[in-house]
Amino acid sequence: MSGLIPQRFVEELLDRIDLAELIGSRITLKKAGGNYKACCPFHDEKTPSFNVRPDKGFYHCFGCGAHGDAISFIREFDGLGFTDAVEELARRQGLEVPYDRVARQEMQQARTLTDALDFASQFYQGTLRSPQGNYARDYLQQRGLDAATTERYQLGFAPGTGTALFEAAAADLKGPLVETGTVSDRYGRPRDLFRNRIMFPIRNSRGRTIAFGGRTLGDDKAKYINSPESDVFHKSREIYGLFEARQAIRQLDRLLVVEGYMDVIALAQHGIHYAVATLGTATNQDSLTALLRQVRHLVFCFDGDAAGHRAADRAMENALELLADGLHLQFLMLPQGEDPDTLVRKEGPEAFQQRIDGATPLSRYLFNRKSEGLDLALPEHRGELRARVEPLLNKMPRCTLRDAMWHEMLRLCGGKRDWQNNQRGDGGRGKSGRFGHRRDRIQEERIDVRLNKDSLLCLALVEAPELATEVLELARIDRQLPQARQLASWIDQQQIGDQRQLLSRLALDSQAHGRFFGLFDGIEHVPKREQTLAVAREMLQPDQEAARKQRLAALLNEKRSLADLSDAERQELRKLSRHEAG
Repeated sequence: MSGLIPQRFVEELLDRIDLAELIGSRITLKKAGGNYKACCPFHDEKTPSFNVRPDKGFYHCFGCGAHGDAISFIREFDGLGFTDAVEELARRQGLEVPYDRVARQEMQQARTLTDALDFASQFYQGTLRSPQGNYARDYLQQRGLDAATTERYQLGFAPGTGTALFEAAAADLKGPLVETGTVSDRYGRPRDLFRNRIMFPIRNSRGRTIAFGGRTLGDDKAKYINSPESDVFHKSREIYGLFEARQAIRQLDRLLVVEGYMDVIALAQHGIHYAVATLGTATNQDSLTALLRQVRHLVFCFDGDAAGHRAADRAMENALELLADGLHLQFLMLPQGEDPDTLVRKEGPEAFQQRIDGATPLSRYLFNRKSEGLDLALPEHRGELRARVEPLLNKMPRCTLRDAMWHEMLRLCGGKRDWQNNQRGDGGRGKSGRFGHRRDRIQEERIDVRLNKDSLLCLALVEAPELATEVLELARIDRQLPQARQLASWIDQQQIGDQRQLLSRLALDSQAHGRFFGLFDGIEHVPKREQTLAVAREMLQPDQEAARKQRLAALLNEKRSLADLSDAERQELRKLSRHEAG
């Protein structure tokens, strides 16, 4: 709905905001001349590198590259969407967001639904505290939950009578309760959906109730039921416990994804406040996307039984298409018969935290699972492993992680040289010569190593420091370029104009040397200068004709035959050549 807020209003709102006052209301700022400094709220640091420029209307961190205006800060710090952030800033200024008529009606409808659901949540909480909730309170105490945790997660109790909620609601809330499915009118008369159940409110980023989960206290066939989807609740996009996690930890750097409401709550009571749960039977791509909007590091925690492994496999396969450099996914499989709720109570939070810290990376989990039951000393089993793994790797987008996993597959499925030498005893050369054996097909397969944008722009800056201003401009609007932003900012500050001066400063300036020493540690393949600059120019949006000629030159000047070009490069070369002829 952000597109329905007039740009003129957004600009006027930003002009009115005192950025130092806004940020200072959330973190401690210290005056530094006409600016302000602080330790960055978006990454751990001891020396302040977070700068606020009220006169320019932006903040910038020279440590992690965080950069933006008042709206960006509210979105990142409070975990809000664009619309909610604008509304929060407008409220602080005593302004009303000028939505158009249709958008205003939709907003009002959503607020009416959440008002009704907030009422339902308060009703269930009151019932839990009343004499009707004695049995429910005893159950929660037996599960080890204290009053503070119960209140923090707003747990409640739905009475067993069929219309208690509906009868307690005001007339203007009865319709919205029916619309959200909290009250059902399927049989022509109102009937509460949740009866004789412990209630778990599901809250959005603003803390408003958008749905419920309910656990039976009787012998119902369904142990847990959730609210049906509505205009304010889309099951695949919502994350249980995320609001509470953000309230407890302002700077979330990872999330522990568990399977149930009680797992989230039990871990929080034991001091592990970053546990959340997806809604539904599996971790699908919608829920993964919602998780990855919050953090770049996910740890999936599943029971160690067959069902838990199947759930982990689904999460892994759904994650493959979303993986990119900089994302870190791990898997924690618990002992069979245990779940996070029982295990953290049994062994304590410190031992459970050690399990989280030692969780298995996605790449290792994938190869461990797919090699189960195989003897990789046998050629047939190596072929079976490749048949299992290759389709999964083909789902992944081009990135350094995919290339590394591809090489690991070749290593595990190969064992070529040693096995071949032992079988032929001829130093690896048979009668058919160098290319005569089918086994060499793996070596013949071309693997293009592609760098991520951040690393490539850093290489381009080393080749051509004069690009620093352009890279800095791009990095200010693209948060995925933290290293390029730091290097470009340093080059700009030091007024470095050429490569010789840059290399001299990096070699002789101990502070710069220490700061950028590990910049290219993760790079195994460095493209040619022409190729690096051509791709960088395309990213920086230069003159399209110059970029085309530069890319054409890079392809033609590489010291290899045309036969060695990949299919994609051949198609690109033909396209560029046709444009040249035209």
